[in-house]
Amino acid sequence: MINKHEFQVLAKGFRAGRISLKQFTDSVFSKSAAADSVEGAVKPASVATGKSGNDSCEVAEEVRALPEIAPRSLTAHKGDFGRVLMVGGSVGMAGAISLSGLSALRSGSGLVKVAVPSDIQSAVAQFSPCYMTVGWVAENGGFHGAEWDTLAHELEWADVIGLGPGMNRGDGQSSIVAKIYAAVAQPMVVDADGLNALVDSEADLAQHQGQRVLTPHPGEFQRLIGSEITDRGELESQAIDLAKRAGIIIVLKGNRTLVTDGSRRFHNTTGNPGMATAGSGDVLTGVITSLVGQGLGLFEAAVLGVHLHGMAGDLAAQSVGQTSLIATDLIENLPSAFKKHASNANVAIGFGGH
Repeated sequence: MINKHEFQVLAKGFRAGRISLKQFTDSVFSKSAAADSVEGAVKPASVATGKSGNDSCEVAEEVRALPEIAPRSLTAHKGDFGRVLMVGGSVGMAGAISLSGLSALRSGSGLVKVAVPSDIQSAVAQFSPCYMTVGWVAENGGFHGAEWDTLAHELEWADVIGLGPGMNRGDGQSSIVAKIYAAVAQPMVVDADGLNALVDSEADLAQHQGQRVLTPHPGEFQRLIGSEITDRGELESQAIDLAKRAGIIIVLKGNRTLVTDGSRRFHNTTGNPGMATAGSGDVLTGVITSLVGQGLGLFEAAVLGVHLHGMAGDLAAQSVGQTSLIATDLIENLPSAFKKHASNANVAIGFGGH
């Protein structure tokens, strides 16, 4: 049967005017029928972190069109545009998770909450008055692995979760990330030290109760598959294979960032070398997480997210140059990127188009 989170997302889309009553009922019944035809809630295949994939995989269909963000209903309220929970941060890296929270807000989220170790809660709160913060019991400047109950309530509150920015590494963080990844039903975007924690905990990437987007740079992806492959083409082939076997979406960052779910692939064409700066990936995490919270499918959110993130980088480079570009410039240019995309929304929209 359709799970609680999926029903809530569809209901919000209907209330906000993004989908019709027929689309709502059709989606509910089609998802329920699909769920009934599959045994179990987790994805098939055992795909353990630290093991490389098969040597070959089917060629994924190239996607060339961008998804559209529907106009907002006049009667919409903040609850209709996603309750986003960003989980991360540690002493010395309060900025990373704050950038993710800010970029989620700038990308259209109705409510954003940032969960961080209590040692840095006040610092994170000072970055913006527009998101909420919650402090978790800290251990050595990071998350305390035994304090699961503290976070469980916040996880239940969220429509979508962004996990990992600034989290740092340690046994407590690794155990928490592995448990969140496997057990939580809400869709999730995992980045940065969230990915490292999955490697450290030897998590099985195929074992997850909800949809997952992983956003590694090439080095992080090498650790995920347990390989030192550097050839970009081979890395992309491995990403497509892993996404298909684990039932996840992979955003392999870099020049012409690849987004794949194993059967589809999208190569991004926006962005520039000035974006190779600390915090850029944290901003991307916030953008994709926000779009998922607003009702886009995870693949569509990842595709549009990398496009808008790169466009914000191009707009920033026009004003400050590539050399001086920093992550906050990306956030400042997200509004212009979203406006530019909206103005081009009359172009062909849909996946598989040419």
